[in-house]
Amino acid sequence: MKASLIIKRLYKDYSKKFLNKILFSAFFSILVAGSTSGIAWLLDPAIKKIFIDKDETLIFLIPAFIIVVFATKGISLYLAKSTMISVGEEIKKILQFDMVSSLIKADTKLIDTKHSGKFISNLTFDVTHITNMLSDAILALFKDSLTLVGLLIVMFYQNWKLSLISIVMIPLASIAAKTLGKRISKVATEAQERSGFLNSYLIELFKNHKLIKIFQKEYYEINRSDKHLEILKDKNAKIRTVYVRVSPIMETFTGIMIAILIFYSGKLIINEEIDINNFFSFLAAMMLAYQPVRSLATINMAVNQGLSAARRILPIIDNENEIKDNRNANELIIKNSDIKFEDVSFKYDDKNDDLVLNKINLEIKGGKMSALVGHSGSGKSTILNLIPRFYNIKSGDIKIDNQSIYETKIKSLRSQISLVSQDTTLFDDTIRNNIAYANMDASENDIKEAARLSHCEEFIKELPNKFETIIGENGIRLSGGEKQRISIARAMLKKTPIILLDEATSSLDSETEEKIQNALNILIKDKTTIVIAHRLSTILNSDKIFVVEKGEILTSGRHEELIKNSDQYRSFYEKQVRKE
Repeated sequence: MKASLIIKRLYKDYSKKFLNKILFSAFFSILVAGSTSGIAWLLDPAIKKIFIDKDETLIFLIPAFIIVVFATKGISLYLAKSTMISVGEEIKKILQFDMVSSLIKADTKLIDTKHSGKFISNLTFDVTHITNMLSDAILALFKDSLTLVGLLIVMFYQNWKLSLISIVMIPLASIAAKTLGKRISKVATEAQERSGFLNSYLIELFKNHKLIKIFQKEYYEINRSDKHLEILKDKNAKIRTVYVRVSPIMETFTGIMIAILIFYSGKLIINEEIDINNFFSFLAAMMLAYQPVRSLATINMAVNQGLSAARRILPIIDNENEIKDNRNANELIIKNSDIKFEDVSFKYDDKNDDLVLNKINLEIKGGKMSALVGHSGSGKSTILNLIPRFYNIKSGDIKIDNQSIYETKIKSLRSQISLVSQDTTLFDDTIRNNIAYANMDASENDIKEAARLSHCEEFIKELPNKFETIIGENGIRLSGGEKQRISIARAMLKKTPIILLDEATSSLDSETEEKIQNALNILIKDKTTIVIAHRLSTILNSDKIFVVEKGEILTSGRHEELIKNSDQYRSFYEKQVRKE
């Protein structure tokens, strides 16, 4: 995306909302420029009237004016900066909100393609650079441009010959800044990438801290973290180094200018073409002009950083979901909750020709329990994920009560489906809020009833704060079985006609599994239920079992039928009987 288009977009969607505050800041920037120029100009009468003419009437007046001018500059600078700080934080919040909103609404496919740590880096590192560009750079552009113009007026007023010599510094500084700006854009991109890698690593580090301890890899991870931090340090140091490269360039330019000016002005004074008071006023204006020239030179670098960050952020904000309602989508009307797959083919990666599902056909009767059996990677979980449209199929159709899910509203579809997975996802919140997440309007009695039916009450009553107990990140303070029961309670509270169970009883001890199975039996009663289970003992009573292999349905039937007719199913069953 071109820089001009990015700037227009950022102005239209973000800065424009705060135009009144920006103009307010611009007004005080004018006062800063005027007062700075006034400081340089006042040196002329101060030197002439007080030190040369020895005018006692102005010995109090001119110092008083100087105090007023400095105070005006300080107050105006404070008001201009504080206003733009407020604008910057507002823009930062809106940018972050837009990005978070986009990610929350994004297709599962997008979230799968990038580590969450890199999204976090976009949200912090990149957004900060954009807001710096939109707030600090705007203020500097107003304040320093106007200040420079004011000081140039004072300089030309005092002596146009000296002024022409001194303004040579401005284009030289601009050329240096442009060169450094290109460099900083590249380094900033590298720093953002390293920040993303570090965030990703830290998330993995905290998530796997028990694994690190049991395998005694503390020092290994310490060394790895040191490498990540070292690389990020180098990148950030490069950015700061590029910024400070402006200093020797500007100092050298300024030194050369002053040397030339002193030499040339000395000749002018000797020839009585300029008075000493004019020279000192001019010199003060030129020295004061050093700061705005330097600031304007670094704006180019800040803008390059902001534009580089915007090129990473805006595509996320502008992300167009593949999974969205069709123009004429209807509400899903549930009668029997029959589910039908018609020649469904699917693959996760468009660039990969390998199909995960190949022309799947299956019928799941409403109000009945159906099971999917097969090796890992056979496509069982994919079938489950396609029903609530976490992904779109490549061809074929999926129907519920003879209504294509692609012709119904997504919200309407998902409101009829509950999912209980082996990877239970909980929030670092209270038990009450985790259960109520399925239905925020649920009454206290409904929440407690769901907890009772899912056997959550058994462990909740033993906790010090009962339902108000904070369970930690992803329920770290609870056992696997307790987390699973909260997940079931949540599904019960949603009260949907379709239940998806993805290996919901795997990796549990027999006693806990029995409790969860009892809770699941209550949950799925008279509901259309699709179950994936490693343990075939949990699905023996299924009304229909589908055997899935390499993305295809090999056969289907009840347990007794499959034992007789399916070598694949019989092999699964006999292996599990031997294990048990």
